Amino acid sequence: MKIFDTHAHYEDEAFDPDREEVLQHIQQNGIKRVVNVGSSVDTSVRTVELTEKYDFIYGAAGVHPEHAEELCAPDAYHKLTECLKNSKVVALGEIGLDYHYEDNAPRDVQIAFFETQLQLANQYQLPVIIHDREAHADTMDLLKKYKPKGVVHCFSGSVEMAKEVIKLGMYVGLGGAVTFKNAKTPVAVAASIPLESMVLETDAPYMTPVPFRGKRCDSSMIIYTAEKIANARSEQGNIITAEELLRITRQNASNLFGVPLED
Repeated sequence: MKIFDTHAHYEDEAFDPDREEVLQHIQQNGIKRVVNVGSSVDTSVRTVELTEKYDFIYGAAGVHPEHAEELCAPDAYHKLTECLKNSKVVALGEIGLDYHYEDNAPRDVQIAFFETQLQLANQYQLPVIIHDREAHADTMDLLKKYKPKGVVHCFSGSVEMAKEVIKLGMYVGLGGAVTFKNAKTPVAVAASIPLESMVLETDAPYMTPVPFRGKRCDSSMIIYTAEKIANARSEQGNIITAEELLRITRQNASNLFGVPLED
C-alpha cells in the first residue's frame, strides 16, 4: 500500500529518542507521504527542518490556539512567514480555536489570532489545517467569512457540521478517534460523508487508535482507522475495503496540498 498521513507531529519531543528509526519504520510500512504540522513558531521551524531532511515529509506551519499569544512575541510573525515561504511547506496550520481548557488564551484573543492566520493563508494562497475543539459555532463563522481551502483536522463535529464544511469546499480529517469506545458521532461522520471529501491522519504521537491506546502513535497505525471507516461504510451498504479507502484518501490529500504522489 501507498499511504498519505495528512497530520503528524514528528518534531515532537516524544520522538527525540528514536526519530530516525520511527521514520524508517513507517516508510517500510507503506507510508509514502506525511504532512508534519507545526503548532507553534518553534515547532514550525523544526517542521521545516524535517522537510529538508526527509523527501517524503512535507510541512505545515502555524500557531495552535493553545499558543495563540505567542504571536505577540518579537519576531514571531516574521519567523512564521519565513516558514511559509519554504517550498515544502504546503499548508498553514494547525490553527483554530480550543475552548476546552480554561488556561488557554481568552476566546477573543484566540479568535483574533485565528483571523490573522486565516488572512495570512489567503495571502500566501495556502490551504489551512483547522483545530476545532468545543468551538464549532465560532469556527464555522470564521471559515464562512474567509472561505479558505483546507481541512478540519480530527473532526469532532456532527454530521450536519461536516456537510457545512464540505459545502465550503473543505475536507474532513479523520483519525484514531473513530476507533475509540463510544465514538458514535465520529463513526457516523465517517460512514456518511462523500469519499472525495475525506482525508486520513494520525496526529502522531497523539490520538493512538485501538488496539494501541496508551502507546505512542505513529503513521503506520493509520491502517486501523482505515479499517474502522471501511467497516462503518460497508455496514451502511457502501461496500469498500480499507485498501481502496487508503487509495482514495491518498489522492484527496495530494489534491488538497498539491503534493505529487510517487510513481
